[in-house]
Amino acid sequence: MNAPISYIARTRDYYAALGYPAPYRWAAHAEAPFQPLRKPLRESRVALVTTASLKLPGRGDQAPGARYNGRAKFAAVYAAPIAPEPALGINHVAIDFKHTTAEDQGSFLPLAALKRSNRIGGVAEHFHGVPTNRSQRVTRDEYAPVVLAQCRADGVDAAILVPNCPVCHQSLSLVARHLEANGIPTVVMGAARDIVELAGVPRFLFSDFPLGNAAGRPNDIASQDLTLSLALDLLEQATAARTTLQSPLRWSDDSGWKRDYGNVEGLSAEALAALRADFEAQKPAKDVQLSSGG
Repeated sequence: MNAPISYIARTRDYYAALGYPAPYRWAAHAEAPFQPLRKPLRESRVALVTTASLKLPGRGDQAPGARYNGRAKFAAVYAAPIAPEPALGINHVAIDFKHTTAEDQGSFLPLAALKRSNRIGGVAEHFHGVPTNRSQRVTRDEYAPVVLAQCRADGVDAAILVPNCPVCHQSLSLVARHLEANGIPTVVMGAARDIVELAGVPRFLFSDFPLGNAAGRPNDIASQDLTLSLALDLLEQATAARTTLQSPLRWSDDSGWKRDYGNVEGLSAEALAALRADFEAQKPAKDVQLSSGG
């Protein structure tokens, strides 16, 4: 299986099999804004934008690979200092924790790699967290302007956005579009190619890895540094919007993770009912949107 996972189709089929017949309507744009770097990259201050959660006390199990934990989610855009090193976790319902664990946050937040890089002028004082929200309007009209204001307050010259779950990829694509339209060049580092390209972003570095590893393989500094370097290449070299670069790195010689993700083929009615019950139990009723893929 060399082709990337079609997350839109896979999540649609998964939630339909669980009894949610109305497919989610993903953001789609034919055009995308584009802002070239206003100064050389070696003089530019670069910010990171993530959908990962700050690990906070009293919010339940936030260990790597923990079961979905709604209490660990956040509902407002945040800005947090890059020092000391933050502790982040991925608590999204659609991360494939069978094949990855999020044990190394360097695989989903390239902060250490960015600090190691000698290609930029500096790392912005804060990184920024964007909630996973299926409402495109809320993300576009409420979250994105806050991220823009925070980046401007830090004197940011460019931003790298790193999503995790399927809906995260849509959310940060919408934020990237807003930043770019308002003068801040961006690059999205992601693993769900179909969602990002449908949303339409200026620059996209695609890593054909399991979700939650868009910044490189876990516990592999060389992989993480190369992945960041490719993203920086895009910031410097892209000349037009909707430029996609695919990382040459492979997750492993076994592509079974692509087969397994959200695959309901062959499951019995009882197994599907159990999956739906588990899904309902994990999420508050008000947070459930049919066939969301979130």
